[in-house]
Amino acid sequence: MPFACPFRRYVRSPSRLAISIGLCFIPAVAGWLFTAPAIGSWYRTLNKPWFTPPDWVFGPVWTVLYLLMGICLYRIWMHENHKDLRLPVALFSIQLTLNALWSFLFFGLRAPILGLFGIILLWFTILATIVAIYPVDRKAAYDLIPYILWVTLAAALNFAVYVLNP
Repeated sequence: MPFACPFRRYVRSPSRLAISIGLCFIPAVAGWLFTAPAIGSWYRTLNKPWFTPPDWVFGPVWTVLYLLMGICLYRIWMHENHKDLRLPVALFSIQLTLNALWSFLFFGLRAPILGLFGIILLWFTILATIVAIYPVDRKAAYDLIPYILWVTLAAALNFAVYVLNP
């Protein structure tokens, strides 16, 4: 008996969903390669603002955000007959790349100022991605709202770390 997807009622293509989610977790793994070594050393020594969440919050939040990004990508992919998906897919790909790049800039290079430039660029690219996806699939665009909100907090944290650690 073939595998029966328990979400088949909601998911037209479980393989596309799995691929979409998997693709979105690639930057997570890439970013973690730069983040993990710095967390226990360099990052612990930094002065951080009062609104910094506890360290244990970041992993679960990012996991949910990458999952939502994967669902968003899946929903876009399911609109393959839409007149033009090039811009939404291109912007989505760019924001994923910038997501991993921020980890390299901030944690890998240990350069909060470069991280700040990177995260500002990331924020605007996420916004552009939401705007480009909205006409194709509103729910897919809404999947990115928690992501841009979290990146807004991350940008504020990045800025504060830059200011508090001259």
